[in-house]
Amino acid sequence: MSEITDFDALRRALAENSEQPEGPARNARAEQLLAEAERLDVPLAVIEALGHQLKVYNYSSEKDKMFVPFARLLRMWDERPEDFDEYETHSLHWVFKWMSAGMLDQPHVPLASVEKWLGEMEHRYRIAGHSERAVRGAEFSVAEHIGDLARAERAYTAWLAADRDGMADCHACELHRQGAWQARCGRDAEAVELWRPVLEGEFACAHEPHTVLASSLAPLLRLGRVDEARAHHLRGFRLVRPMESMRGAYADHVEFCALTGNEARGLELLAERPAYFTDTGQPRSRLDFMAVVTLLTERLTELGLGARRVPGPAGRTWTARELAAHARAEATELAERFDRRNGTSCVGDRIRARMAQHPLVERLPLGVRTVRAAAAPVAAPPPPAPESPRTAAGPGLSALVAEARRLSDTLQPHALEAWAAVGRAAPDGVGLPTRDRAELADHEAMAHGPEGLALFERAARLYAEAGDPGEALAARARGAYVRALAGEVDAALATVTGLYDEVLALYADEGTGVRQTASVVMSRARILMRRVHEAAGRGAAGDAHAALTDAEAAAREVIALVEGRGGDDVRPAARAAEARAMLAELAGLTGDAERAAELFRRAAGAYVSAGLPWFAVEYEVQVAALAHQAGDLAGAERALRDALEHGGPYVEPVGRAQLHLQLAEVLGGRDVTDEAAEHALEAAHWADEAGESGTLGAWARQQLGGFLLRRGRHAEAAEVLESALADLSADTHGDGAVVQAHWWLGDCLGELGEHRAAAEQRLKAAELARHWPEQQDHATLSHLAAESLGNAGLTEEADRAYTRAGGLWRSLGNAQFLVRSLRARAWLALGRDSGAPDARELMASAVRECETALAAADPADREQLSAELGGTHRQFAELLARSASEEAEDAAIRAAFEAALEQTTRAVAVFATLGGPGLHGRTGAELAAGWLEADLGRPARAAARARAVLAAYEGTGDGDETVHARRAEATQLLEAAAEAEGAEVVREAE
Repeated sequence: MSEITDFDALRRALAENSEQPEGPARNARAEQLLAEAERLDVPLAVIEALGHQLKVYNYSSEKDKMFVPFARLLRMWDERPEDFDEYETHSLHWVFKWMSAGMLDQPHVPLASVEKWLGEMEHRYRIAGHSERAVRGAEFSVAEHIGDLARAERAYTAWLAADRDGMADCHACELHRQGAWQARCGRDAEAVELWRPVLEGEFACAHEPHTVLASSLAPLLRLGRVDEARAHHLRGFRLVRPMESMRGAYADHVEFCALTGNEARGLELLAERPAYFTDTGQPRSRLDFMAVVTLLTERLTELGLGARRVPGPAGRTWTARELAAHARAEATELAERFDRRNGTSCVGDRIRARMAQHPLVERLPLGVRTVRAAAAPVAAPPPPAPESPRTAAGPGLSALVAEARRLSDTLQPHALEAWAAVGRAAPDGVGLPTRDRAELADHEAMAHGPEGLALFERAARLYAEAGDPGEALAARARGAYVRALAGEVDAALATVTGLYDEVLALYADEGTGVRQTASVVMSRARILMRRVHEAAGRGAAGDAHAALTDAEAAAREVIALVEGRGGDDVRPAARAAEARAMLAELAGLTGDAERAAELFRRAAGAYVSAGLPWFAVEYEVQVAALAHQAGDLAGAERALRDALEHGGPYVEPVGRAQLHLQLAEVLGGRDVTDEAAEHALEAAHWADEAGESGTLGAWARQQLGGFLLRRGRHAEAAEVLESALADLSADTHGDGAVVQAHWWLGDCLGELGEHRAAAEQRLKAAELARHWPEQQDHATLSHLAAESLGNAGLTEEADRAYTRAGGLWRSLGNAQFLVRSLRARAWLALGRDSGAPDARELMASAVRECETALAAADPADREQLSAELGGTHRQFAELLARSASEEAEDAAIRAAFEAALEQTTRAVAVFATLGGPGLHGRTGAELAAGWLEADLGRPARAAARARAVLAAYEGTGDGDETVHARRAEATQLLEAAAEAEGAEVVREAE
């Protein structure tokens, strides 16, 4: 850190410190610079250093320190106002407003002192000739803070009625305060409307739209505009995260998390800013922060998570319950201090209401990764098991059995859970009739999978004992199918074949019904389907064909047995639907995708018609996949929408995530980006619920980030993509997904003006793509990284990146982008000291590369390369003209202009070869040449070029913006040329 030896060095140091992040380090440096300024013995140097110190204190957690430098500044002004220049005079009066707000923020400052200061501000503003607008705005803040609503309304009206002048806050800040007042008065819609120009970017400043985005969160939630609230949280939190002074806005984001079921994210936010718990420089923002900490941790306690460890003040560990008690006590004590100072209960009332809020949305998915703080809501559990078997025989157990049987007989979801409740109420079936015990064992077996084989046998014995031999055979057939699922296909087929023969004989003798017979026949068909897949997996074509023939015959047998039968029993219809799905699968295996899709559609339709839509989901997904393969995105979309509609709450979270993600990808492919983003958001949410945040969730977030980017929502996309990249890995998701996420994030950051960070992301993506056989992406990413580095002012790094990209473009035979990389390097070189010669050589190289490529180009590429060559000549001319300003001699400047004119003339000629497509390029170059002719003292030639442009557009309307602009410029050039010619005539006459 160099020593400050003069005023200019001090100013450079002050400017440099202003660019540093908010916080104690910047404040400490400001204090050092004040000491350096005092040693210069220049009054204005001290004034500027004091003003800088005051500013950095105001935008930090040490706001309470700003009163001392201001008092000193004010004393210096009163003693020697002539020491202040115009800027510092303006600044001194400007920060009066900071003092008023700063005093309100400090409860130890008496209210009488605040009011006295308000009067002092009004007096000094009047003397200085300033409007009352800032004074009335400050008065409004005082009245609003202490709860004097009548005075606040009067001051609010007077504030808006007064003229805006140089002391008025910027439009963005004023609109923030006005909207906040409307929200406090319960007028949320009016508040959001007032904030609209700030939210849409019409007005902005160093701290807006940061605070407007934060302030809008709760009003938007109360208005039910949850999508906007989510967007404002993602966009706004990104802005306030690095700014230490924005604890109040940060608190609004924590509050948003507590009100939307995002408690876990709220804890993450607390963990990012541990100093916010203890920084005392601005008590009012600390009060707001501790209030929302109370809200969040008491919400966790209500959810049964009071013992959960949470981030809190340093020095000890905290549970949610402990932090809630601590934060409430801190907030309450701070509020009481303000109320004692103010003589009202206004602050305490507001804080108590804030801490007492209830969630406004049970669960609002954000798109960024978050782990649910509490378990997702589930269906109410079955009644508790009775205390003894004797009690189990009572009506409570009968009701459980009846409900379980109703669910299983109608193939409803949760039937297994209902039978499990029966099992808990009657362990081992004690107290149940034999038939009920058989059904209980049967369903327990289904729930246990391969471990349930013995239970299937037990169920079969009990069915036989209860006088239902057909159901006994069906139970054994179900057991055989479970064996097939476990890999024992041959043994399972041998078993089911015997059962099949038995049940058909029994059915023929009317010893059992269609339902039981169909169950055995279906189990056989299922096992034969397993044999098809096993044979296909072995690659045994002959075995696979035979297995496929047997399976198809078995499926058709099921349909023949059950179709048109069953009456009110839904099971025969379900069997027929499943059998058709088997035929569909077999058609797909033989390559008949069209028939497979039709059969899957029929199977799904049959389930829906039978009132069993949840069974249709699996087959609708198959239809979607087949449609996608056939390029029928509309068909895939319809099928996936049906699957989501029919699956409803019955699909497990991971299944819902997959359905939403598939639909998002299809919609994205159809360029329905808005809805695609909604489904990707839902996919990320359900993946988190399923515990798949790092796998399926990361993929969903990657897609969501891409869709948000396409919609121009760059800040939201950046937040989502950063969250996705925390989990994306080449091993799990493929390096293509990782590269794309870095690429998209780089695009977002570039749009947000974060060029250094954009370059970092693009370089990471380029490094991953460096190893790919196809190098197009590597070259593109290297080129984009170079652009970002250049925009970040990192000239040397940008030049190296462009050089790397140029080498890649050359190896790919892409002359167009090779030329662009050379041009970019030329402009970078021009910005360096003594860089003009290098810049001219690089631009000349770009011209040569383009001419060489054009000479060897195919006819299809000639137009594009010709346009590139014309553009390169134009840029060469601009570079030559600009470099002339660095030359000392008039002759050298003239020579540079002549060279620029030559390049521009060449550009005109190249664009002329393109005819209509090159018209705008030609006229633009012609006008540039005309201005150079004028600068070189040749007005007649300049006029001739202007007339050539007007002639080129003769008969063309002004509807084209470019045409209108070119005509206007040509007319301006003609007038300038005429004026120059007139002046020349006068000189000659003299």
